[in-house]
Amino acid sequence: MKMAALCSEFGDLVHIKKQLISVISLCKERGLLHSSKWASELAFALDPLPKDVLPPPSPFNEEDAQDLDALTLAKSYFDLKEYDRAAYFLRGCRSQKAYFLYMYSRYLSGEKKKDDETVDSLGPLEKGQVRNEALRELRVELSKKHNAGELDGFTLYLYGVVLRKLDLLKEAVDVFVEATHALPLHWGSWLELSNLVTNIDMLKSLSLPDCWIRDFFMAHMYTELQMIKEALQKYQSLIEAGFSKSTYIISQIAVAYHNIRDIDQALALFNELREQDPYRIDNMDTFSNLLYVKSMKPELSYLAHNLVEIDKYRVETCCVIGNYYSLRSQHEKAALYFQRALKLNPRCLGAWTLMGHEYMEMKNTSAAIQAYRHAIEVNKRDYRAWYGLGQTYEILKMPFYCLYYYRKAHQLRPNDSRMLVALGESYEKLSQQFEAKKCYWRAYSVGDVEKMALLKLAKLHEQLNESDDAAQCYMLYIQDIFSCGEQLEHAEVSTALQYLGQYYFKNKLYDEASLCAQRCCDYNDAREEGKALLRQISQVREQTETPSADLFAPLSNNNTPVRRVSPLNLISFTP
Repeated sequence: MKMAALCSEFGDLVHIKKQLISVISLCKERGLLHSSKWASELAFALDPLPKDVLPPPSPFNEEDAQDLDALTLAKSYFDLKEYDRAAYFLRGCRSQKAYFLYMYSRYLSGEKKKDDETVDSLGPLEKGQVRNEALRELRVELSKKHNAGELDGFTLYLYGVVLRKLDLLKEAVDVFVEATHALPLHWGSWLELSNLVTNIDMLKSLSLPDCWIRDFFMAHMYTELQMIKEALQKYQSLIEAGFSKSTYIISQIAVAYHNIRDIDQALALFNELREQDPYRIDNMDTFSNLLYVKSMKPELSYLAHNLVEIDKYRVETCCVIGNYYSLRSQHEKAALYFQRALKLNPRCLGAWTLMGHEYMEMKNTSAAIQAYRHAIEVNKRDYRAWYGLGQTYEILKMPFYCLYYYRKAHQLRPNDSRMLVALGESYEKLSQQFEAKKCYWRAYSVGDVEKMALLKLAKLHEQLNESDDAAQCYMLYIQDIFSCGEQLEHAEVSTALQYLGQYYFKNKLYDEASLCAQRCCDYNDAREEGKALLRQISQVREQTETPSADLFAPLSNNNTPVRRVSPLNLISFTP
């Protein structure tokens, strides 16, 4: 039913194309380059229109005619970034287009001056001494016009941006919603609104216009809120509705797979994107994160050199080079490039987080904390920054702080085992063993990425002298490790085998104890203990005994000795 409704909504792709062509022209006239670029990429993904179907130019009234000369002159100055000069020649103009450009020029002039004054990239961000001095004046003037109902969709968008910069977030959300109703096709309003939505309940409470662009916004929001399954479904339905050639959608799906750590799928999509658009720089910093995680040095080196040839002073290029140096363990150089990225754009979320990671590598905890805090100021939904702060305070041996930050990270990524294991460790340090058990078991239940949750849970049971529970966890841990083929690389298997050997010996299950002891002999650090246990077993073993079952068979195998251990109650530890 949902798919049918979406297809009918996107049924007239010719009408959508005409709308996109119209809004591209409107955005270009007002200097809104990113919104124009987004709409252009989407329009390019649709089939071209015949000449007689192309939309007519935007209507021209008497006020537009009066302001035409001043607007043309001011726009030429605006394009050359002479914002004060553009604003000067637009004073007194009465048309909506000229008024927007007048206010927007003043806003950008203030932003440019603020950026010029911000010298240190680790200095204040948005809330410090350096502010856009024009914001308060703009707010007063726009507020009067807003109350009088004289703002169009573009000027409402600017009013919302001003309110957000002044930290009046609730009012900004209302104005951005109003802007999407006044001009649904302006992507800039939707994007600004997405930065202010903090959770799914807030998203559901918004009264949004019933327009095809809303589906793009919802897909973007699902990705931002880590609701990846819903995001992928939405993007898939958009592809089926007619946007299969859209590089924007391919990039967003790749980012979604990156967020759920489906690295191979994400890499395949980014490589496809590079083939379709070889000079693209957008999202290449995310691509470099994937190459970094996979330790693909040659590919990351090629990407960095390629982007430097295209544009060495783009934020994404600096982040890619930073990742390259980080992979080579040249952390000072990496931090330098992330700082360069932040000089180019102080609101670059990825650069703040990555710089925090580099300072952590250099053991500079105070600088790492500052970088992570800036990342959170830019986007409170960035789980990596919250997780990074937790790790930093863990180094500083401040478990209460760790707990707070890991909880925040867990709220943003409830099914990420790494957050749950970190939470469990914090609870353990605070002697809250029951909470720690719940976290470790939950981490195992959601799919333990690092295969550490069961081991930590087993050790915790061992400390609390809960031998049956510890044995069950060690058993599950060994089966988990052996099933994924990591038994030779994983150092902790010997620990589990030693414990299980002693446990079975104490419970007079000599066959199982013997098998564990023999397996211990495969590991250097447990070989002597294994031999000693075998000697003990041989002294007390009875003469006639049935052959043992295969201890390391998969869980589905009914012959596993787990059945011979008394039933263990782990359900009580499930949150």
